[in-house]
Amino acid sequence: MIWRALADVLVVFHLTFVAFVILGGFLAWKWPRVAFVHLPALAWGVWIEVSGWICPLTPLENDLRGLAGEAGYRDGFLHHYVLPVLYPPGLTRPNQWVLAALLLAINGVAYGRVLARWRRH
Repeated sequence: MIWRALADVLVVFHLTFVAFVILGGFLAWKWPRVAFVHLPALAWGVWIEVSGWICPLTPLENDLRGLAGEAGYRDGFLHHYVLPVLYPPGLTRPNQWVLAALLLAINGVAYGRVLARWRRH
C-alpha cells in the first residue's frame, strides 16, 4: 500500500515538474526570481528530450510500483489520466526533438516579455 502511494505521489510530483518546465517562464512575469529556479529546470527538460535519456523519476516510479506488486498502469485516476501525459504512446526521437523545440519556443515567448520589462526598468 505504501509503495503504491509513494509511486502515485511521485507521478504527481513528476507531472507538476513537467508543467513547471513548460510554463514556469510565465511565472517569471509576476515573480522574476522564479527564473533562477526555472531556467535550470528548463535546461534539464530540454536535455532529457534531445539526449534521449529518461528522467530518473521514471525508473524510481517503476521500482516503487514493482515493490507494490503492480505489473502495470491499469488502475485508478493517476494511471489513466496522469501517466499518459508523462509517457505518451508512440513517443519517438523525432517527436522528442519537436517537444524540445516547442518547450524552447513557449519559454522564449515567456522570457521575451520578462526581458522586455527588465529593459524598461
